Amino acid sequence: MRGQDWIERAGELFEAAMFGGDTSALERSDDVLDAVEAPLCMARGKVLHVRFLNDREENSQELVLFERAAELYERLGDTSGEADALFWVGCWHQVVKGDGAVGRPYFERSYELAKSVDDRMTMSYAIRHLGFAEKESGHFDQARERLTESVTLRREIGFRAGEAAGLVALAYLAAGTGDSPAAFRHLDEAQSVAENCGAKAVSGWIAQARTHIRS
Repeated sequence: MRGQDWIERAGELFEAAMFGGDTSALERSDDVLDAVEAPLCMARGKVLHVRFLNDREENSQELVLFERAAELYERLGDTSGEADALFWVGCWHQVVKGDGAVGRPYFERSYELAKSVDDRMTMSYAIRHLGFAEKESGHFDQARERLTESVTLRREIGFRAGEAAGLVALAYLAAGTGDSPAAFRHLDEAQSVAENCGAKAVSGWIAQARTHIRS
């Protein structure tokens, strides 16, 4: 159903309960309204996250929205939605608060749930950020494995911009472990992918990475 369809359905259930005496309609309307609220929470939370990335001004409402979405998706039995929401809860802790240790269990649970329903998009996000957590902990081999898995998943589903972003992450990891030639190979591949799919923002990241790695 589209969002408007869900709202109309909730209205019908209200009428059934209010005027038709169908008390079971109240319980059914809860599920309908949850199905509207959950993706709305996710959308608002993601907008706040991008705003944080742009201005670095923390808004605690972001976490509230993602936690609410996770609760609603779990209640609805929407495993993929719950996995996505849990990833973003973890992202809040790791990216916004700078605490990868707190974020890790959310990424692990997100990956587990996403894998159970073959949601490779969410898997690619969760394992990517687990890779960042491994890197922060100094576990570079594990970090490389996880970041590589993320790139592979994104390549499989045709998420080209995400594939390019993943290659940039691998480049930074290679540079950080003293392998500059591998770093530039990853960046060259990332640039080719980004140009082919029109990912202009990622192209900017690649240029920044080249400058950073050369310096």
